[in-house]
Amino acid sequence: MLTAQTKMGECICLGLDYKKDFLLELRSKEEFFCPVCGESVLLKLGDQRIFHFAHKQGGVCHDFYENESIYHMEGKRQLYQWLVKQKIPSILEYYDKEIQQRPDIMFKFNGEKFALEYQCSTIPESTLIKRTNSYLQNGYHPIWIISSSQIHTKRNNMVTLSNFQYLFLRTSTAGMFYIPSYCPEKQQFHFIGSISPYSIKNAFAHHTFYPIRKMNMNELLEPKNNKQIDFSSWNKQIEKFLLNWTLHPSKQHHSFLHEIYKRNLNLFLLPPEIGLPIPHSLVIQTSPIIWQTYLFIDCIDNKNIGDLITLQEVSFHFNKRIRRKEIVLRNLPQVKTGKSVYVILDYLLLLEQLGIITKMGASTFQLKQKIFIPRTNREKEEAKVLFFQKYQRFLSNR
Repeated sequence: MLTAQTKMGECICLGLDYKKDFLLELRSKEEFFCPVCGESVLLKLGDQRIFHFAHKQGGVCHDFYENESIYHMEGKRQLYQWLVKQKIPSILEYYDKEIQQRPDIMFKFNGEKFALEYQCSTIPESTLIKRTNSYLQNGYHPIWIISSSQIHTKRNNMVTLSNFQYLFLRTSTAGMFYIPSYCPEKQQFHFIGSISPYSIKNAFAHHTFYPIRKMNMNELLEPKNNKQIDFSSWNKQIEKFLLNWTLHPSKQHHSFLHEIYKRNLNLFLLPPEIGLPIPHSLVIQTSPIIWQTYLFIDCIDNKNIGDLITLQEVSFHFNKRIRRKEIVLRNLPQVKTGKSVYVILDYLLLLEQLGIITKMGASTFQLKQKIFIPRTNREKEEAKVLFFQKYQRFLSNR
């Protein structure tokens, strides 16, 4: 821990750049106490580790704070100093007695109260969600920043994200999804944006890196990162994903494969309009190839040209699949727009742009063209060529 109190109640914050000589003299004449539990703590001033306070063995807070790594302490110290340099009122390791939580940094910005948490280790999802909800219910804007050491980049345009890491997902006021991370060793922020998952863990993404000295608070809350996905790369990855299914089938996919088999559909001959990247798809843990197939089966395939498709109808079938756990939503405690209706609308609007349906009202569409289902590999390749031309026109008009 980086903060403690003296007997007189004065706060000593090691996030500030105290000289060692000053701290040695202070230690020789002062006692220090934990602001949370009130127990005596030791001021550690070694040459190999960051200056910090430590609980004595067997203390009430000992297990919690002594598991804190040097990497974590250094990271939150740098983030605290970054805020102070911007003249943003900040308190390191502020303890809120009412909610009994101690964010790494509490600060006020533009008249709002924020709780910044720098997380360097995996904790139970339920714990992070509970703490986030507690902040939200008590007037805080929570900002969870994950350690860059926990982000596993597969390639420049791809990333592997666990369900835990998705808990750090945020939205800007412009509606952009991103995960902020920070590395104290490189002293830089790493933003993962334009996230388009094609499986539970793997996603296309755009990575941007910013030295902390060149960043300000507004850029943390409103990053500019909205790169379009390369559709040919997406399509190749979807095909690899499908092939992996057949080579390594899992129990969770058996019901899906059984259902499309009953409907005389072939996993490798699905139309190219199924399994597309859309902005809100990261709200859903289930792969786009699965949930878009379900939407096609439930609400589009049985329609004739001219028939209406309503948002209410699609939502009914979609929610039924969710209740059966055939479609699984992600836990996204910091995302206000994390609802399945946004995913459905994204997909229907994309089908409208592709000429499959026509918008008749705010929540009503009309089938304009049947989606062609290939029956051979040749038909699939021909359909892909035609679809790719339409999709490129759609992207150029955005």
